[in-house]
Formats: sequence, C-alpha cells, structure tokens
Amino acid sequence: MEKTGKRWRFVILLVVLGICLAFLRPTINWYFRTSEADQKLALQSLEKIKEYSVQQAAKDVKALEADAAANPSAPLGEKYQWLSKSVKKNCKEYKKSIPEPLTLGAALSSFSLGRVAKSDEEKKNVASSIHARLLELYQNRYREKVLADKRNYTNSVKLGLDLSGGMNIIVRADLDAAVKNNEQSVAAAGGEAAFKSRAMEQAIDTLKSRIDRFGLTEPVIRQQGEDRVYIEIPGAEQSDAINTIIMGKGILNFRLVDDEATNQFLQAYYSNPDATFDENGKLVNPDMVPSDVEIVGYYTKDSYGLDEFVQYMAVKKEVALDGRYVKSAEVSRDQMGQTGVDFTLDGDGAEIFANFTGDHVGERLAVISDNKIKSAATIKTKIAGGRVRIDGFGLEEAQNLQKVLQTAWLEVPLSVESQQVIGAELGEKTIHDGLMALAIGLIAIFAFMLLYYKGAGINAIVAQILNLYILFAVLSAFNLTLTLPSIAGMILTVGMAVDANVIIFERIKEELRLGKSRGAAIEAGFEGAAWAIWDSNITTFIAAMFLSKLGTGSIQGFAVSLAIGVASSVFTALFVSRLMFDVGTEAFKKKTTSISWRVK
Repeated sequence: MEKTGKRWRFVILLVVLGICLAFLRPTINWYFRTSEADQKLALQSLEKIKEYSVQQAAKDVKALEADAAANPSAPLGEKYQWLSKSVKKNCKEYKKSIPEPLTLGAALSSFSLGRVAKSDEEKKNVASSIHARLLELYQNRYREKVLADKRNYTNSVKLGLDLSGGMNIIVRADLDAAVKNNEQSVAAAGGEAAFKSRAMEQAIDTLKSRIDRFGLTEPVIRQQGEDRVYIEIPGAEQSDAINTIIMGKGILNFRLVDDEATNQFLQAYYSNPDATFDENGKLVNPDMVPSDVEIVGYYTKDSYGLDEFVQYMAVKKEVALDGRYVKSAEVSRDQMGQTGVDFTLDGDGAEIFANFTGDHVGERLAVISDNKIKSAATIKTKIAGGRVRIDGFGLEEAQNLQKVLQTAWLEVPLSVESQQVIGAELGEKTIHDGLMALAIGLIAIFAFMLLYYKGAGINAIVAQILNLYILFAVLSAFNLTLTLPSIAGMILTVGMAVDANVIIFERIKEELRLGKSRGAAIEAGFEGAAWAIWDSNITTFIAAMFLSKLGTGSIQGFAVSLAIGVASSVFTALFVSRLMFDVGTEAFKKKTTSISWRVK
C-alpha cells in the first residue's frame, strides 16, 4: 500500500511538471524561438498584420509567377516546397496523378485543374483565378505565422516597464469643469460625489478602449487618487501617437470622400500593390493623390466580427465634424437587427452638421473611427435637428464607441500631467542585474547546501530548481507581468524554500542520532517538520495575499510572486524532496543517509 502511494506521488509529480511545461511553452516560444523582427510584427494590431500579409503575399506571388515564367521546368526547391501540400490536394480533388518531378509550371497548373480555357478571354480568367488562389495561400501562411506568435505573446510572461522600457503617463481629469458644464447630469447622478465617480469610471474605460484597440503592448491603466489616471505602456516608442490616442484626437470624425481621387489612386494601386506603401503604411509617392486628401482604409465586419478590409478611399483631410460636439450617445439596433450608435449633437454641432450636409448633397460622407472608414453613405438630404445614427459596428465596438462619445458628452477635459520614457537600455540593464542577483543567490545557496548537508543538499537543489520552474509556469499561466519587485519576491522565495529544507534536514538528523534507520528517520523527520513549515508559510501566504489585494504597482508585483513562490516551495519541500528520499531508499536500496559530516 505504501509503495502504491509513492508511485502515485511520482505520477502526480510528472503530471504537475507536464502541466507546467504546457504553461511555459508560449513563454519559451516567444522569448527564445521568436526573432526580434517577428516579435515587433506580432505586437502590431490585427489591421496592421492583415496589411502586412497582403503586401508580402503580393510580392511573393509576383516572384513565383516570374520564376515559373522564366523556367517552368525548374523543380520547386526549398523556397517553394511548402506549396507541394496544396498541389497534392488539388491533384487528389480532381483525381489526377501528382507530377514527378514536381516543377514550378506543374505546381501552378494544378491550381487550374477542372477548368478548360479555349479563348484568350477564358485563358485570362484562368490566370486571374490562379493568381487569386496563390494570393490567398500566401496570405494564410503569413497570417497563421504572425497570429501564432501573437498567441504566444498573449499567453507568455510579460516584462514590466522597469524591465522592458516604455512609457508611464499620468492623465488628469478636470472633474470640477465636468461638474460645472453638466449641472443637470450632476443632479440626475445623485450628487457631485457620485457624478465625479461616474465620470472617472467612464474616463478610465474610454482610455482603456482607445489604447487597447490600437494594439499597444499590454497597457496598465488604473485610477490614481481622486482625479488622475496612471497609464503604463511597456515597449512603447511613439509618444506623439500615444498622446493622440489618449487625448482622443481623431477617434471619431466625419469627412467627405473624394471619388475622383479614389479612382485615380485605386488604378495606380492595383497595377503595383506591393510598392505603393512603405513598411510604416505611408505612401511611397505622396504626389499620387492631391495634397488635400489622404488615403484611409474602408472596413466592414466579417463573419467573425473582425474588421475586414474592403478597399482604400481618398478622403478630405479637413474634418467636417468631430466627437467634441456630441451631447449624448446610446447603442441600439435598427429594424434589420444591425447594431449602431445614436448620438445627439449640441447646438453648435447640429448647426455645423446641418450646414455641411446641406452644402454637400449628393456627395459621400465617410464616418471615420480609429482611422478606419466605417461607413461612406451618400448625403441625400440636409440632416437637421442634431440627431445622428451611424451603423457598421459590432456590439462590443459600438459599446466602446459609446463610451468615447459619453466622455465627450460629459465634457471631462483630459490633460497629460506627466510623461516619462524609460529607454530599452535601462530595461536591459535591470534585467541583467536582476538575473545576476538571482543567479548569485542560487549559486551561494546551492554551494552552502552541498557543503553543509552533503548528498541531501542535492535534494534541496533539485527542489529549488523545480520551485522556480513551477513559479514561472504559474506566472505564464495567468499572463502575469514580471517586474523588478517580482524578481525580488522570487529571490525571497528561494531563501524561504531553503528554510523549509533546513528544518526537514535538521529533524532527520535528530532522528538519526536516536539510532533510527534511514527510512524511519526520513519519515519521522518529514512528519515532525511538516507542521512548522505549514504554519510559517501559511502566515506568509496570507500576508502576501493581503498585499496583493491592497497594494498597487511594485508592491502588488512583489506580493503576487511571493504568494506563488510560497505555495510552490511548500510543494517542492514536502512533496518533491520527500519523493527523492523515498526513491533513494526503495529503488537504490540505500541504508545510510548522506546528510551531515557527523551523522550517518
């Protein structure tokens, strides 16, 4: 019965280690198997990733078609070998034999199986179909790779601002001005205090939705004091762009579509799509469009609820109306079930919008949100009264837009009070110093345990290594952020875990001095030390949990890593170390215990 229990302990240990490895895989893949260039790409927004996939696919298909035209009998080679899977699928679908050897010409021909072209027009259509299928294959290949990297980042241990560099920003909300400008809303909210609380909640929600939708790296956003919001964005470099997002410039506006400029641009773009935009998404040749317009993507919702790019449009740079004129906003569904946002303009906004729509009847008006065209309907008549509805949103996006508009309605002025940029070099130095401290501490502890406790010290070392392994796995499992205080908590955990091993070893030595056998001394030692270890670690765990709940910032990071470390150190000391002693007794038939220079 006792041997069965030990086997189960061994199985449990293997299961725990396997689960931890599964949790750590995204972290290992992200930090050790993903290049710096791929990391930078994966941290972009989904729209940027889609644009990248489209542009890269256009370049690669163009190169493939050129190679096939120059030498159709050339083998696929390593560069195009991945296409063989699709070629085999095409041949299997139409019950054709797979060409041997597989050449570039045969590979491209497989995408036209099932279609017979006789006239020149039909041949052109077949070539166009092959081109479209190849584009789709390449786009899928790039998208799947980048999204896999993005999932690894999402599920990995993040580096905090003090380790990765980035920005911290303090935004001040002028609540007194909000109260002054919304006297009726103050009364409806149940008093000034309740109104201010609601205004801060909406301001924080607005900032979260604005920053999150721009694909920035895991921002930390929380209220600080009564009227300030603390924002921490690791790895951010474009401070001007981030300030624009925070201040809400350009979040929602209405602009005219220039159809003539749109047609001219699309003709040039479709003839050379891979050389129209640079790597930052800006026009390579700005002179291809008039100076008073800019190119913006038009998006619709796909079947997954994501923005799907349709085409580019040229819109006037001059903003006809922006979100600051919005008085109230609400999410609703029309008779067709489409989600939209209804908002009411104030007196000035209603007059501006009425005059503008009256002057431009017959032209198209683009509704632009987050620098994406959501709608481009034709102005059929003058829109007076200040009541406006915009469609084309999913429920979640409509709710986020409503929050942005509600902030404008509440007129809570936001201003950047302070902004600090921490360079990547400082972050790298911090990581180096923190890891060096952890490594030196571990080496010193390992050396002491080996010198003082001899063979039993190996058990303590293995327990320490597994302790850190489990600690990092839990951090990865809950997508927690690693900061310098977190590393300090780990170092403290290592010391506390050694304390548990010291208590156990000293108890075993006492039992050996009484003349007990190896097995009896080990069992009595663990039983005698267990309650002392549980008591000390439970009290530490309780203190760490209170710190994690009540503390903020660095205190919270320290407390979380300490709490996780305490739990894992108890497991490794009482479970793993005990199992290693039992394996030595049962499997290796050891009669003596190497635990002291004076006690055998």
